[in-house]
Amino acid sequence: MGALAALWGSGFLWIKVALRGLSPAQVVLGQLVTGAAVLVAVVVLRRLRLPRSLELWGHLAVMAMVGSIAPYFLFSWGEQRIASSLAGVLNATTPLVTLLLAVALRAEPISLPRAAGIALGLLGVVVLAAPWHSPQASSSINGIGACLLAATCYAMGYVYARRFLTGRGIPPLVLAAEQLGTGAVLLGLAAPVVTRPPMALSPSVVAAVLVLGVLSTGVAYVLNYRLIQDEGATAASTANFLVPVVAVTLGVVVLAEPMTWNLFVGAVIVLVGVALSDGRLMTPQRLPDRGQDAERTK
Repeated sequence: MGALAALWGSGFLWIKVALRGLSPAQVVLGQLVTGAAVLVAVVVLRRLRLPRSLELWGHLAVMAMVGSIAPYFLFSWGEQRIASSLAGVLNATTPLVTLLLAVALRAEPISLPRAAGIALGLLGVVVLAAPWHSPQASSSINGIGACLLAATCYAMGYVYARRFLTGRGIPPLVLAAEQLGTGAVLLGLAAPVVTRPPMALSPSVVAAVLVLGVLSTGVAYVLNYRLIQDEGATAASTANFLVPVVAVTLGVVVLAEPMTWNLFVGAVIVLVGVALSDGRLMTPQRLPDRGQDAERTK
């Protein structure tokens, strides 16, 4: 669980480093290609079968755009304007947005604790955005909005996956490999148009893209599924609470990003809101399939 949190949390650092020589679209293309290569290799080594249904591949194409290309791009674009530590904290709002969508679609019931958790999480976002700051503040509202939109894309992907992809008897690792592989192909076809800006490759930029794709994406997927298999979805999802801690720590220590009071307080409020809406502050019990579906498509 610690390794998984470290891989996911460090991803925001690697994005920041990769952006020193690449555009957001170029970073995403490198992440998808290298991440897909890892997962496809694991699928082949385990001799897992790929589905042949055209309908399923159509759903995977939608998931690739909504659950991979769009959020990866939005986080990269957002990190051009805000600190990596703040982006890592905003990523933690994904469960809140997922619950809002599930409630709106009447797929999940709403209760007083869940409603309180959502309200608390939204308050945390306001504290993180710090609207009282001057226009010269380092945290750009546009960057924050992009990261929140990325979290919304993740949430939409979770809801979509539950409706069209899960429950078909296909191993989650196969679905993840197909999703990243499809995303790599789709973005690769659009590369001549969306990746036009020149690249300034350096050893640190190349290393950041490789670590982001191979470790923070590919290997992290494998660890996530192994953790779900060994400990269950509820235990595995706990790693998400450690991701902001890792992102903030690396941002402050490695990139010398400022540790402001609103970043710390906002992060705590968001995580408490997520825990409350997810039922973790209530009587311990096994969570419904929503958490498991979300972890399968992270």
